[in-house]
Amino acid sequence: MKIAIPLRLVSTLLFLTLGCGMAFADPPPDNQAREDVPRAPYLMPGAPTFEQTLVNFREKYNIANPTQQIGEFRAIPDKPDAVLLTRAASKINEDLYASTALEKGTGKIKSMQITYMPIQGPDEKAAHATAISYMANVIREFDPTLSVDQSVAKVNSLIDKGKGMQFYQQQVGAVRYVISDNGEKGLTLAVEPVKLSLAN
Repeated sequence: MKIAIPLRLVSTLLFLTLGCGMAFADPPPDNQAREDVPRAPYLMPGAPTFEQTLVNFREKYNIANPTQQIGEFRAIPDKPDAVLLTRAASKINEDLYASTALEKGTGKIKSMQITYMPIQGPDEKAAHATAISYMANVIREFDPTLSVDQSVAKVNSLIDKGKGMQFYQQQVGAVRYVISDNGEKGLTLAVEPVKLSLAN
């Protein structure tokens, strides 16, 4: 069964490839990132991966969150950086998606994202609350020391600080949280590993 991925989500995922200043933008005609635009941090040479694969992540996540599951991920083909990594997405519902960037060959996670496509109308408040809950769930998978309340507060704090910004990041220990907020085109929370260096 194929998962239909809206064009809005595909353009949102370009944030992962083209970096900060080009979040949600259409790719340049030659499919090359502009030289004046910094690339997403995990695309830099030697960028780290988490020590778990997507399969391991989904298994642990779905056991821990039986009422808010993430379904099977489907590969997103034809990306300019396909030689470097594998991209995949999973449709949670009509306005919520999970996506990931994986190390080529090992399947280890380089970036895990939840993207919320804002909706209008009577279901807006419930949809937003569900998105926050999924984002908090993902944060706890990478920082199990957080309680449910703490992880929800963390997500809300990140969203507040990154409001209206195409790239806002906050590092906590060996984890980097990234918010990409482009209004009606979508709000993405990404969780990524950070390579720590030892002090001299």
